[in-house]
Amino acid sequence: MSGSPYAPHTEAETDAMLDAVGVDSVEELFDIPDSVRFDGEFGIDAKSEQAAVAETERRLAKNDDLAEFLGRGHYEHYVPSLVDHLSQRSEFITSYTQYQPEVTQGFLQVLFEYQSLLVELTGLGVANCSMYDEATALAEAALLAKRVRATSGDRVLVPDYVRDGHVSVLENYTAGADVTVERYPTDDGNVDLDALADVADDDVVLVYAENPTTVGTIEESLDAVGDLADDHDALFCLGSDPVAMSVLQRPADVGADVVVGDASVLGMPTSYGMGLGVFACKEEFLRQVPGRLVGASEDADGTRAYTLTLQTREQHIRKERATSNICTNQAWVALRAAIHAASLGADGLVDLANRMVELPRDLAARLDDVRGVQAPANDRHHFREFLAHTDQPAPAIAADLEAEGFAVNAVDDHHVQICVTDANEHATDALVAAFEEVAN
Repeated sequence: MSGSPYAPHTEAETDAMLDAVGVDSVEELFDIPDSVRFDGEFGIDAKSEQAAVAETERRLAKNDDLAEFLGRGHYEHYVPSLVDHLSQRSEFITSYTQYQPEVTQGFLQVLFEYQSLLVELTGLGVANCSMYDEATALAEAALLAKRVRATSGDRVLVPDYVRDGHVSVLENYTAGADVTVERYPTDDGNVDLDALADVADDDVVLVYAENPTTVGTIEESLDAVGDLADDHDALFCLGSDPVAMSVLQRPADVGADVVVGDASVLGMPTSYGMGLGVFACKEEFLRQVPGRLVGASEDADGTRAYTLTLQTREQHIRKERATSNICTNQAWVALRAAIHAASLGADGLVDLANRMVELPRDLAARLDDVRGVQAPANDRHHFREFLAHTDQPAPAIAADLEAEGFAVNAVDDHHVQICVTDANEHATDALVAAFEEVAN
């Protein structure tokens, strides 16, 4: 045996395999060029499994154990244990993409259900079976707009509340298509329609807005944003998530052409990195959709069956006809989101979403009673999170709260952002008490 539980072949078995492919050694099999070969030492001592687990636990113990109220695109809801139990079944765990219909009917059906959920929530005709994250989905929306717009143009308008990381991905992703990304002003957390009208012109290919926004406000003039985009023959792209869309206006009803967002609010804990990109659009853009679409069909016996029906990437079609270079999706994460949504059901999704309206409203009211805090800072309805104005410098408030065991975002000199969900609502009493200690 090799000595590793993950490489169980004996030396004789390895020699037999090497002989079968006609090479003398593993080194010769991989044939790594000298220019990229690493011939140094990693300085990692070999350890037993037990010692490696102990070392990992020692290092992880150095992390602060904080009650997180961070938000800003990273949200956690309670994930039922059945999501783990079902998603970790061996037939769902594979190192290879699950797109062979002859062996992956179960997985393809779950992805079809995931797409169907998004179609119902968005009111749009088509949803793909996921993308990397919200930022790459937004970038693909910009490229789609550049391709389908009837007249020439290259400007994409995004509100100033969009996080810098998303804008950076958008700029990098679309640089090859000569897309120019510009921010437009907002007013009290929502789109400033007059300011947007001033910068919109016929060279705009896409207007983007969010609901709820990055600062937690609920947009009140999405119809007007959609109309303004339409006036200039631009597409209207709306950012949201499946929980929020359960109670907010359907994107299709406010004129959205494309919906992007992050569906990892279902089925996953907060990961602060990995996401589950949502991409849905009107049916007229079907052949422009990036990534993959799972469709329902029938097999030779007339039984309902599922298969990948559209893949517009270079790997599958001629390069000149490919609409996207994206090479994979977040299939297993989408599977978890679909299981979580199914376990909640329609009523459960609505109940959870309504709770995301009540919790920030109640917490903001309690913080507003703390001397030195005014919450919410924006005179708007909120979803999950809100800004609070602090008389003392916000970075100092955030640092003092961290010392008390709480993590909040200091977004500028006198504003902190606070996110509350069903996952951290148990800690709100202690958070308010900590604010009373540090905010005066």
